[in-house]
Amino acid sequence: MKATVFKADSRGLADHGWLKSFHTFSFANYYNPERLSFGALRVLNDDTVTQGMGFGTHPHRDMEIISIPLEGDLEHKDSMGTTAVIRQGEIQVMSAGTGVMHSEYNKNADEPVKFLQIWVIPNKMGVKPRYDQQDIAREASPNEFQQILSPDPTDQGVWIHQDAWFNLANFSAGTKRRYTLHKEGNGVFVFVLKGKAKVGETELFERDAVGLESLADFELEALEDAEVLLMEVPMSL
Repeated sequence: MKATVFKADSRGLADHGWLKSFHTFSFANYYNPERLSFGALRVLNDDTVTQGMGFGTHPHRDMEIISIPLEGDLEHKDSMGTTAVIRQGEIQVMSAGTGVMHSEYNKNADEPVKFLQIWVIPNKMGVKPRYDQQDIAREASPNEFQQILSPDPTDQGVWIHQDAWFNLANFSAGTKRRYTLHKEGNGVFVFVLKGKAKVGETELFERDAVGLESLADFELEALEDAEVLLMEVPMSL
């Protein structure tokens, strides 16, 4: 097994006043040739947007874009005619495909919105753009892996055009669970949202991450109450 640690304080930071965004991988004005992606995982941005502010209408194409709110409400509008608000406990996916325009704003005038925006490189280009949003909180299982994304439209969670599986782990201190990869050649990017966890001999604190390659399974242990996002993606495109 190959493990690459990404410490929280080593991420790129863009502070625009209304937006504070931590970039795990090279994005916009942050460029690190050693952090271009983790296989098909191209972007992992940890964003905080102040009250009433947001991203104006802008284009995307040929990318699977996933948003996971952590606090507050995020309003989404796009050229497909979608107007929606996503909240903590939900997940949003947009297949940009042949091209889509969208905007994202903090819906609230009295509190910031915090969310993860994740881009996964698809295995099919030029698809018809689509939008989906699901409530994942009601499916949560404490101390078990909860699948929130897969390549199968009939499976649990949202789906994307890629052999990728995302899981949330809300573990109480002392909980240990073994994660088995779905596909040979995939890797797993383990990102700690809250608390403290351990993978192998690597201890991870809030917003730390570890990229795991060349493995069939691994054990995740919560050293204290922890919320962890696991992103399994192909390592070769």
